[in-house]
Amino acid sequence: MITAKARAVDGPDQSFRAAEIKRRDLDLHDVLIEIKYAGICHSDIHTAHGEWGPVNYPLVPGHEIAGIVTDVGAEVSKYKVGDRVGVGCMVDSCGECENCRQGEEQYCLKGNVPTYAGVDKYGEPTQGGYSTHIVVTEEFIVRIPDNIELDVAAPLLCAGITTYSPLNHWGAGPGKKIAIVGMGGLGHMAVKIAHAMGAEVTVLSQSLKKKEDGLQFGADHYYATSEPETFAKLAGSFDLIINTVSANIDINAYFSLLTLDGTLVNVGAPGEPLAVNVMSLIGHRRSFAGSMIGGIRETQEMLDFCAEHNIVPMIEVISADQIDEAYQRVLASDVKYRFVIDTSTI
Repeated sequence: MITAKARAVDGPDQSFRAAEIKRRDLDLHDVLIEIKYAGICHSDIHTAHGEWGPVNYPLVPGHEIAGIVTDVGAEVSKYKVGDRVGVGCMVDSCGECENCRQGEEQYCLKGNVPTYAGVDKYGEPTQGGYSTHIVVTEEFIVRIPDNIELDVAAPLLCAGITTYSPLNHWGAGPGKKIAIVGMGGLGHMAVKIAHAMGAEVTVLSQSLKKKEDGLQFGADHYYATSEPETFAKLAGSFDLIINTVSANIDINAYFSLLTLDGTLVNVGAPGEPLAVNVMSLIGHRRSFAGSMIGGIRETQEMLDFCAEHNIVPMIEVISADQIDEAYQRVLASDVKYRFVIDTSTI
């Protein structure tokens, strides 16, 4: 077994503490990664706080992982020692079902194995990236392009692919009017990616305090949803809306902003149900959809796209001792726009 240093939490109301965790010895297709940086995702907070259901504590969160290969199993063919690699929200799947065979492992019919708060094929609980090392099968690792630094690469493994996948799937591009709800860790990536795809991009944020940033990231328009006239002015405007907010908002008000046959896609995952008025959808043949990260092939495609278009998140690098403070700041929307842990501080 391989010992890794980590930061763990012991319950929904507990602070993070220093810990040691065991990583499995390398199987034939396993890769040992020395983690250099780990992003903090709102999903980490939901899970650590037990908001999405029971958690098997102690928990080491983190599914935005960037690092260096330090050892490989005997039959590994895709990676070698020294490679710059990333790991996202899942570390395995059945590999046999229809969805897995189509490269959509995130929708594995038997359930993918999440990077943390899951159980792997060996029957052991998975622990995430707030640690110094991780062992992952080579099929669930992606290569980080040379022109993307590891610290800014980390959030791409969740925030990047979570927004790229629906924009890609629903055909964001020239001639399409896209709205992004929320300008946080997910939202600012969605703006950059949609702009690079060639769409006309509008940000719908609670206030205008981040307007200058949004326009700099590539938004063509920026509106405050706290102003009632916004919804009247923009009614029927958008082909696609990506809702990145992990909170219970009046989703029906946003349906009114869709064109005929427009789609609103939820990528934010609130801890409580949203109240949907079906009449908001029926009237103009609108659709309400969800999207969850992307498969490994699409994640690599996203990284290559970001490298080609010089897209990286805006980050604030923190030490491991600042995780609790970072969680509080995320909940207060006091971050521009993603916290990244320097794992050398663990």
